[in-house]
Amino acid sequence: MATQYIFSFQNGDGKNKALLGGKGANLCEMTQIGLNVPPGFVISTAACLDYLRDRRLPDGLMEGVKRHIEAIEQTTGKRFGGNSLPLLVSVRSGSAISMPGMMDTILNLGLNRETLQGLIEETGDPRFGYDAYRRFIQLFGKVALGIADEKFDLHFDNVKKQAGIKADVALDADHLKEISDLFLQVVKEETGRPFPEDVYEQLELAIKAVFESWMGRRAVDYRREFRITEKMANGTAANIVTMVFGNMGNDCATGVGFTRNPGTGANEMYGEYLVNAQGEDVVAGIRTPKPVQELTREMPDLYRQLTELRDKLEQHYREVQDFEYTIERGVLYCLQTRSGKMNAAAMVRTSVEMVKEGLISKERALLRINPELLEQLLHPQLDPHNKIPPLAQGLPASPGAACGKCVFDADTAAMMGKAGEKIILLREETKPEDIHGFFAAQGILTSRGGKTSHAAVVARGMGKACVAGAEDIKVDVRSRRALVGDVLIREGDILTIDGGSGLIYLGEIPTVAPTVSSELQTLLSWADSYAELKVYANVDTPEGAKKALAYGATGIGLCRTERMFNAKERLPLVVDMILAEDPDSRAAALEKLLPIQREDFVQLFTAMAPHPVTVRLLDPPMHEFLPSEHQLEDEIQALNKYETMIKGQRVTLETLSGHDVLPAPFNLLSEDVIGKAIAKKQLMLKKVRDLSEVNPMLGHRGVRLGMSYPEIYKMQIRSVLEAAAICAQQGLAIAPEIMVPQVITVEELKRVNKYVAEVRQETESRYGLVLNFKFGTMIETVRACTRAGQLAEVAEFFSFGTNDLTQATFSFSREDAENKFLPLYNEVGLLEDNPFEVLDVKGVGQLMKMTAEFGRRTRPGIKIGICGEQGGHPQSIRFCHHIKLDYVSCSAPRIPIARLAAAHAKLLEHEFSEQS
Repeated sequence: MATQYIFSFQNGDGKNKALLGGKGANLCEMTQIGLNVPPGFVISTAACLDYLRDRRLPDGLMEGVKRHIEAIEQTTGKRFGGNSLPLLVSVRSGSAISMPGMMDTILNLGLNRETLQGLIEETGDPRFGYDAYRRFIQLFGKVALGIADEKFDLHFDNVKKQAGIKADVALDADHLKEISDLFLQVVKEETGRPFPEDVYEQLELAIKAVFESWMGRRAVDYRREFRITEKMANGTAANIVTMVFGNMGNDCATGVGFTRNPGTGANEMYGEYLVNAQGEDVVAGIRTPKPVQELTREMPDLYRQLTELRDKLEQHYREVQDFEYTIERGVLYCLQTRSGKMNAAAMVRTSVEMVKEGLISKERALLRINPELLEQLLHPQLDPHNKIPPLAQGLPASPGAACGKCVFDADTAAMMGKAGEKIILLREETKPEDIHGFFAAQGILTSRGGKTSHAAVVARGMGKACVAGAEDIKVDVRSRRALVGDVLIREGDILTIDGGSGLIYLGEIPTVAPTVSSELQTLLSWADSYAELKVYANVDTPEGAKKALAYGATGIGLCRTERMFNAKERLPLVVDMILAEDPDSRAAALEKLLPIQREDFVQLFTAMAPHPVTVRLLDPPMHEFLPSEHQLEDEIQALNKYETMIKGQRVTLETLSGHDVLPAPFNLLSEDVIGKAIAKKQLMLKKVRDLSEVNPMLGHRGVRLGMSYPEIYKMQIRSVLEAAAICAQQGLAIAPEIMVPQVITVEELKRVNKYVAEVRQETESRYGLVLNFKFGTMIETVRACTRAGQLAEVAEFFSFGTNDLTQATFSFSREDAENKFLPLYNEVGLLEDNPFEVLDVKGVGQLMKMTAEFGRRTRPGIKIGICGEQGGHPQSIRFCHHIKLDYVSCSAPRIPIARLAAAHAKLLEHEFSEQS
C-alpha cells in the first residue's frame, strides 16, 4: 500500500503531531472544530525524511500536491497560476515541537508577471500587488534560491534613499514596481537563470527548501540546545495554506495574540497587531505594532470576534495559546496556534488558575511545567533590559546573578564582606579552605574547574551564583589582578556574573531578586501529594537547613562535616591536628574540636527536627586543609625577609637608645615570634609534601582516613551522638544518620561500626538514655556496588555519591573532562549528556539498580537514596523513581525543581517503563 504523504485540513489527524507537525496538526484540528482557517493541506514529516534520505521528493508527491491544489481552487473559486482571480499560497514549516523562527516559510507563492496583473485587477490596488510581488521575490530568492538578503536590501534602500523616503509604507506603486524589477535582476545575476514563472516549479522548489531547513544550522543548533531528540521531533511538515492578506487596505490587519499574558500569566487578552500589514511586519520590527486593546477602537466588531477566537482556542486545547491571525477586508482568519511559551512565573500562575477554573486537572497542571523552568524563580536574575556586552564566558555552574568588587583571596573577601562590601571571589580554582570567602561573597568566579568542581558544588549548596572554567581569564593571584585579552581587572573592580548563562561583565548590572509566590507553593503542594520520592537537601549549617525547609525539604541527605572544619576560627585547630606526630597529640587537638562540632550538630538537628539528618564522616584528603606548597614557600620567604628587617631595626634602635631591650611597641613582633611562625610554616610545608599524592581523589581519603586515624572518626561520631543525646534530653524528635564515605569492603564498615558501638555505649551511659539513629554508607565506588549485599549486612542505609561513582565508572577526571573533551563528546553525539550533570542510566544507573537489588536482598526495606549532584536533575530523578529509591538529596535552591520532578516521575512512570 502506497504511503500517504498529503492530508487536507479537513481530514488530517489533529492529534498526530509527529506526522503532521504541530502547525499542520493544529490547522487540521482548528478547521475541524469550525474555526475560520484558510483552506490548505499538509505534506507530512515522513515526506521530509524520505526527501532528506533520497535527495529527491518521493515519487508521485507533486501529482498529489496538484490534486490538493485543485481542491483548494474549487473551494475558493480561484486558480493557481491563473491571470484572473489568482490563487496564492504560503509554504510553511512545522515540526512536532515548536521551533519558532528556526525553519523556513515562503509567502505569496504563485505570483509571476501574469498572476500579478490578475491580482491587481482583482483588488484594484497596484501598490498592494507590487508590494506582495517584491516580498515574494526576496523571500523566495533567499529561502529557495539561496540568495543573501543583502543583495536585495541594497536595491531596496537605494530606491528609498533616492525617493527621500524612510518608511516602507510610504513607497508607492511605482517605487515598488521598480524594486520588483531590480529584485528580478538580482535573481538572474545570482543564479544565472530568470526568476521561475511556472507556479508549480515555484511550489516544488519551496517544498524542497522547507524540507532542507530541517537540517539548517539554526534548526540543528536549536534542537541541540533544547535537547530535542529524534524521538521528540523528526523532520518538518510543509503546510500549503491559501494566502489571506492583511495589507489590502485599512479594513485589513495582521496580529499575534496570547490567550493569557505570557509575562505574568494574567487571564487577559494579550497581543499586538498592525493595520494594513502582513504578518512578517509584526515580528520583524519594520513597524511598531499596537496593543491589541486598541482594536476595540479601530475595529470593535473584529475585537469581539478575536475575543471569541481566544476563548474557543483555550477551551479546546486547554492550554495557553499563542496564535496568529489576519483580517482581510473585515473577515477574521486564524492562521496558526500553538502552546504559548511563557516564563516560569507565568507558567506557575496559569497552572494554578486553570485548575481553579476547571479547565485542567492537577495532574496536567504539574506536567505542563518543565521542572527546570522553576530555576528562573529561585535565583536573582540580571535586568533583562541590560545591553552591556559580556567581558568573557565560562561554564554556568550555579544559577543566579551576582555583582560585587573583585577579590582574589578568601581572607580579603571575608574581611570586606564583614565590612558590608559586596564581593565576587575570583580564583583560578577554589579549595575547602576558601569556604569563609564563599560565605562572604555574592558570587564565585574561577578560571579553572567544571560544573561539578568544588566551587560549583559549594556555590550550589549555598544558592550562590557561580561561573567556573572561564579560561579566557588569566588570574595572577600574587599581583592581585587578572587579564581578559587586553582588559585588566584589578582587585576592587566591579564584576557581574550570571551563573545561569556563564556570562561575565565588567561593571554593575542590576539584578532582580526572586520571590516565592503563593501559586508556586500551591503547585508544589500538589506535586508532593503525587510524588513517592522524598526530597532532602545537601546542607551543612543551621542557616542552610532553615533555607532548605523553606524550599520544602523533608530531611538532610548530606551534611559534609569537613565544611564545619573550614570556619576561620577552627582551621588552626584542624591544622594542629594534621601536624600532630602521634595519636595523643592528635587526640588533644581533636578534643578542642569536639565541643565545637557537637554544638554544630545540636543546632542542625534542632533546625531540622523531626526530619532525618545524614552526617557524612570526614571525606577529603588531609592536605586540602593546608595551604598549597607554593603558597607556603612564598609565606616563608616573606617571613624570612621580615625577620631580617626586624633584626636590622633592632640594631639601629639599640644604637640610638642604648637599651638592651627594645621598648614597646617594637618588641611586639620579636624575632622569637617570627621564628616560631617560620618554624610552623616549615612544618606545614613538610607535611604538605609528605601528604602529596599523584591522584588525591583516588588516594588517602574517606574511610581510609578513618582506618589510618581512628581518633578523627571517633571524635566525629562522638560529636554526632552527644548532640543527639542533648537534643533527646530537650524532648526533640530527631533522626540522625551516620554515613561512611568511600567504602570498598564490608570490613571497613565493620571497623567504623565498632567505633560507633564503643562511643554509643559511653554516650548512652553518660546521658542515661537509648539513642535512636541509623548507620550506613555512601555508595561511590564500583566495588561497593558489586559488594552491596555484604555491605547491607552492616549498613542500614545506602546513599549514592554519584559524583565520584560517575568519575570511577567513566575513568574521567571531572574537571579535566568538562574543560577538555566532554563538550566535543556531547556535540558529536558520542555522549548524549554530560554524565556529571545528568545521571548516566546505561552505566552508572545500572550499577545503582544492581546495588539496590543486592542491598534489598540482604536487608529488605533498606533505606536507599542519592546525594550526588545528579540528585537534583529531573531526568535523573525519573530514573531514581524507576529503581524505587526512597529519596533524592540536592542543593537547597534545587529542592522545588526536585519536588516537581518527583511528581513527574510518578505521573509518567508507565511511559518511562516502556522506554527503558
